[in-house]
Amino acid sequence: MNEKEWLLNELSLLKGETQTYEVSAFLDELEAILSEQYKRIEQAKAEIDGLLWSPKEW
Repeated sequence: MNEKEWLLNELSLLKGETQTYEVSAFLDELEAILSEQYKRIEQAKAEIDGLLWSPKEW
């Protein structure tokens, strides 16, 4: 299990345990932000990889 899977799994467990709307809404938004951050990290990694393999960018 990688870091992303572990973190999102822990958030899911916390959401299942919470009983207040405010905490549940916070955890939902935190999950959305983290998912977007991981997506951007993957995009940045792909961009760097593409630049490294493109002779035009050297």
